Amino acid sequence: MEDLIALAELEEESEELRRMFLKTEKELGKAEQRIFLGGRYDRRNCILTITAGAGGQDAQDWATMLLHMYTRYAERQGWKVLVLDQSLQVSLEVQGSFVYGLLKRESGVHRLVRMSPFSAKSLRHTSFASVEVIPVLKGTEEKDIELRPEDLRVDTFRASGPGGQYVNKRESAERVTHIPTGIMASSQIQRSQQQNREKAMEMVRARLFQAKEREQEKELAGIRGKQQAIEWGSQIRSYVLHPYRMVKDHRTQVETSDTEGVLDGDLEAFVQEELKL
Repeated sequence: MEDLIALAELEEESEELRRMFLKTEKELGKAEQRIFLGGRYDRRNCILTITAGAGGQDAQDWATMLLHMYTRYAERQGWKVLVLDQSLQVSLEVQGSFVYGLLKRESGVHRLVRMSPFSAKSLRHTSFASVEVIPVLKGTEEKDIELRPEDLRVDTFRASGPGGQYVNKRESAERVTHIPTGIMASSQIQRSQQQNREKAMEMVRARLFQAKEREQEKELAGIRGKQQAIEWGSQIRSYVLHPYRMVKDHRTQVETSDTEGVLDGDLEAFVQEELKL
């Protein structure tokens, strides 16, 4: 910064000044991102789960559109995506650098307004889908969450949808439900029933861990006398395809008319602004 200021004082405009400005701007951007991605789990991989709201085919189709959007965003980032489950909902494990830190504020309700492709009268329809993002825990953190056998219900079912060569060959998919809380997770992509059960248990632990942390945050908010917004269940972003085209984030006020680009994974403007929340 000092070199840039000194050079600017010496000459009004030059290619060297422009080069130094762009370099400094880039370095500042990286430094700013490191500050915003300083959370406890920000460097971790994450589990991203999309659940369709009420609305039949329109809601299911909207969940599929969100699956495409996040998969394409992950590809743009150079991340790896594994489909863990695609039955009642779709769960992805996203692996890469700072995955949880960049995606954690995508949690919430996403709203779509469009002319329904499933309506014979081409009526406008509003669909909702929930997105949940949780960090992948390390072994030491998993040990902090005790899962008693009597508190668990384990269901085995035939795997379906994308998931590799083992899908649909046998009843190897596993769904684990934590009865006291109703928290549930499924896995169907692992090679064996036991591996799917372990992956589902890992997801249940992560959700219980996050629920525990949210409770602590609510208690602290009460002590401070300040009410904080809860991400899950809040409408965070609207995607309007009719009568006009716009995607708007209701927290950051970032908006764009490039709905096609956003739905194909161009989320950078939204994610970068979310880091500052």
